Amino acid sequence: MPAKSRAQQKAAGAALSAKRGETPKSELKGASKQMVESMSEKQLEEFASTKRKGKPQQVSK
Repeated sequence: MPAKSRAQQKAAGAALSAKRGETPKSELKGASKQMVESMSEKQLEEFASTKRKGKPQQVSK
């Protein structure tokens, strides 16, 4: 499942980095903090690898 916005893609990248141990989990904020706990590494890779071109900065509700 690809990310729907740039913000979601960036949060997934930060969560993936923490899941792999490259950055401390204590540095995470907001959505990335929730993502690292609730998503698998494979799911985070799919979100983080989404191309940004044509994506909105944020998705409105």
